[in-house]
Amino acid sequence: MLRHIVLWRLAAEGVAERARDSSTIATALEALVSVIPEIVSLTVSTNAADIPRNWDVCLIGDFADETALGVYLRHPDHVRAADVVGELVTERAAIDLLV
Repeated sequence: MLRHIVLWRLAAEGVAERARDSSTIATALEALVSVIPEIVSLTVSTNAADIPRNWDVCLIGDFADETALGVYLRHPDHVRAADVVGELVTERAAIDLLV
């Protein structure tokens, strides 16, 4: 199993705007579960602690293997969702772990 973890820093600075953008990101990405069969599980969450250096939004996705992750990453619906995310964030970090 391959665990794909992505972290983002939001561009918005206001509390209401950050909440809105976090929700937009979660909605765009979580919708992929029903259209991309290679997703074993996928969770999008926002940071729960007010610590300045923490990232704002996190995706944790599980895939059977690197091939399945590649299908997900290239899937047209994922590409569109990634475009939505890209408009709302300033930084991205990712790691893929064998679990």
